[in-house]
Order: sequence, then structure tokens, then C-alpha cells
Amino acid sequence: MDADAAIDAAHAAGRALLASFGQLTGSDISSKSHRRDLVTSADLEAERILAAALRAAYPGDAIRSEEVVNERGDREWIVDPLDGTVNFVHGIPLFAVSLGLFEHGRPLLSVIHLPVLGETYHAAAGQGAWRGEQRLKVSKTIDLADAVLATGFPYRREHLADNNLARFNAVFNRVRGLRRMGSACIDLAWTAAGRIDGFWEVHLEPHDVAGGALLVREAGGIVTDLAG
Repeated sequence: MDADAAIDAAHAAGRALLASFGQLTGSDISSKSHRRDLVTSADLEAERILAAALRAAYPGDAIRSEEVVNERGDREWIVDPLDGTVNFVHGIPLFAVSLGLFEHGRPLLSVIHLPVLGETYHAAAGQGAWRGEQRLKVSKTIDLADAVLATGFPYRREHLADNNLARFNAVFNRVRGLRRMGSACIDLAWTAAGRIDGFWEVHLEPHDVAGGALLVREAGGIVTDLAG
């Protein structure tokens, strides 16, 4: 399946994010369900650009996004216009645009674009995972002692019985390194690329993983829930 139009849409949203990066004022930032769960004017502008581009390129597809657009259909794009909003607000250059196309719940296509790093990842079902023209393969690391893993923590962690801290502590002394990028879709893209050996997180939403999960699978990795 041709990913070019989806890549173009992600790049257009990425350019808008770069134009706002480091330029936000207090009035551009607000909270959603929790004080840590931020949304900015940049999120909304990137979503607007993505929705317009996807509707033009893929007429008839539904679009389900993190912020405002919430359509449902047999064939739908699950979109995160700015994954890593807290990083974005604080001037940390690890944030991304994430797109995943699903038909009857089956992943068909994914794109993840990191505007500051200029990296774009894409995958199509049965056609492999790619960063630009480079085909991706997951890490061959087997022993946890040699592994670098990534994880994250929920916004409402002080209110949740399972806030991932116990798992973090259980793994901490058994691995070479633990990373917390602040963007689940970057964690998944970098797992697909073999930069990190694995990633886990709890309390994620569909838009957090819709782009990255297919990348990992097409790069030869395994994607499961915590029950396996």
C-alpha cells in the first residue's frame, strides 16, 4: 500500500509543529483530564492539517484523533498529531506525529515522523518497516543484562494502583539501561529500528500505539498486551 500521501500529511503537520516549537506562551497551553495531560494550540493546528490532508488523499476514510476529530468507520485513521506534548512544551525535542490506518481493526499502514530529528518511519502490512529507504529490523539482543529498554508512566499515576513503578523497579537492576523518552510512538519506532531492545507501558490509548505497533511487527518484533 502506498504510504506517500500519509507521509506528506505527517510532514506538513511536522512543519507546523516546528514553527511553534519554543514559541508557545501560557495562553497556548491548557490541561485536559489531569494537570500533567497537556494540550497546546500546536496540537490542534497539527490535527487540523492532518485531517485536511488525509481527507483529501483518502476520501471516505474516518479519522479518529487524540484531540477534537472523533469519527468512526470500518476503515479509519487513528492519529496523534503531537505525541510528546509535555516534551514539546518544555523545549525537549523528542516529539512526533503518528498515524495508523486500520480496516475492521486490522492495521494496514503506519507513519511516525520526528520533526526535529528529521526522521520518518513507515510500514505497510506485509511490506516491511522503513526509515526513509532503510529497512528496519528489531534488535537481536536476547539477554536482559545486555538490553536497553524503554517505558513510560501514566499522567494520573498517584491515583492508580498499577502505575508501572513496581515493574520499573523489578527490571531496573537487570538491564543495561532504562529510558523514558516521553513519547510512546518514538519508543515503538526506535524499537522497530533496533535502537532500543524493547518497550512496555500501561494505560495507553489507541492513538499512542496505532502508528508504532505495525512498525514493530513489520520489523520482526512482537507486540502483545501484558498477558502475552
